[in-house]
Amino acid sequence: MKKDEVKIGHLYVAKVSDRIVTVRIDSTNSHGGWNATNTATGKRIRIKSAQRLRRAVPADRQAATQADAAPEPEVNPTVEVVAGQPLPDSDGEKAAKPPARPKPERKPAGDSKPKRLSALDAAAEVLAKAGKPMRAQELVAAMAEQGLWSSPAGKTPHATLYAAMMREARDKGDAARFRKVDRGQFAYNAKEA
Repeated sequence: MKKDEVKIGHLYVAKVSDRIVTVRIDSTNSHGGWNATNTATGKRIRIKSAQRLRRAVPADRQAATQADAAPEPEVNPTVEVVAGQPLPDSDGEKAAKPPARPKPERKPAGDSKPKRLSALDAAAEVLAKAGKPMRAQELVAAMAEQGLWSSPAGKTPHATLYAAMMREARDKGDAARFRKVDRGQFAYNAKEA
């Protein structure tokens, strides 16, 4: 639709939240577009552009739809609204809170699977057992062979492992588990107590 075709008070078929619904245009919005009411739910919405409006509802259907619409609830001027307090119902009494949703049950900690080793932890374990310096590709093969860790589907797990070992050695210094001994070779850094 075009902007000049939209009339206040008329019903239109519009796309709202990925659904096609009937809306009543109530007024123009100061930020552009229109203030409208979803006739099915009674919720107020903002139509930002005329492109959301698909077509006007025919005049004979507009009269029938407006007659079926529920009247606006009356406002009780004697009721005082206090911030943080529930709104009173029509009798002036406090409205009951809706029942809380039950919380999902947590599984006991003992039934969980054993935690899978990370590539760095597995590499540290392999290097500690081997007792000699190894390259990243050798480490990846040894970790898979020993069943400690295998690449989930990476094309270059050795490059990722190499970078992670370099990062740990750089960041932790003497406290790192890995020590670079030669180009591309790492040894286990035995921590002295």
